[in-house]
Amino acid sequence: MRIHLISKEEVKLAVSMEQAIETVSGAFAQLSRGKASVPIRTQLSVTDHDGLALFMPGYLKHTDELGVKMVSVYSNNLKLGIPTINALVTLLDAQTGVPTAVIEGTYLTALRTGAASGVATDFLARTNSKSVAILGAGVQARTQLLAVCAVRSIEKVSIFDSQRAAAKLFGSEMAKMVNIDINVADSAATAISNADIVCTATTSSEPVFEHSDLMPGTHVNAIGSFTPQMQELPSATVKAAKLIVDSREAAWAESGDLIIPRSEGLISEKDVYGELGEIVNGDRLGRTTDDEITLFKSVGNAVQDVAVAGCVLAQVKEKGLGTVVEL
Repeated sequence: MRIHLISKEEVKLAVSMEQAIETVSGAFAQLSRGKASVPIRTQLSVTDHDGLALFMPGYLKHTDELGVKMVSVYSNNLKLGIPTINALVTLLDAQTGVPTAVIEGTYLTALRTGAASGVATDFLARTNSKSVAILGAGVQARTQLLAVCAVRSIEKVSIFDSQRAAAKLFGSEMAKMVNIDINVADSAATAISNADIVCTATTSSEPVFEHSDLMPGTHVNAIGSFTPQMQELPSATVKAAKLIVDSREAAWAESGDLIIPRSEGLISEKDVYGELGEIVNGDRLGRTTDDEITLFKSVGNAVQDVAVAGCVLAQVKEKGLGTVVEL
């Protein structure tokens, strides 16, 4: 059995954000056409160590791609000086079931999550959007900014994080990558007050901004909340916005940003306008007016991981990257 081992740096070298956006767009199209088999992720609590392990298998039928991502979230890791989130993606040959690659999944997760917001932004944000606010300054926030800049001509960026040092580090690092001066805001309200696009990338269990601070016509990418207890968004925003999800089934099973407003009697299942794949496929319209607030709520889906991992493997082979081992 010959398997490609692919590192984080090789993932970065192999696939650009633009390639990831195109790949994820196609993956969501398959998902919403019923051309993908994706069970709800299995969540395993490791309570003795304040950890959570997630297992996310997926099969994309149209492109014949099969794989699984294993990801862990351990909040105490910061005290140990190691990342909170760690992940691996394993690909298998769909025809034989033989494993073909093991890929570092932490950056791949950030890449595919950013790419999903890139797809959503392309379809839902106003075409003349020039400013973006990022709430949260972690790994996921970085690819959110890269993705938005890949699909819109961004001129102004504001970052807010409850840890100001993290926000400053984000600003200094990302300003070089996107070639835009980044303002470190004193509050979420200041950051989003004049933003055309808002990206929330936190692990918060309560809303990270006030609905009244959003401008009419804002597009919001909400990617941080992935359990029923986590809530980044004000319930009023979820109620008022045109609500698009990555997967209806997964969103109602996992997203506190939807589950909590539903428990408050503010929304119901019918208030989901559509899945992102439905908009990609042309089955539903994206933005229809300049003043509507559009909201993409993502909990993450294995089709993103498998599709981007497949793209990584193809590019690694083409560029002579990775390490091939015999097991």
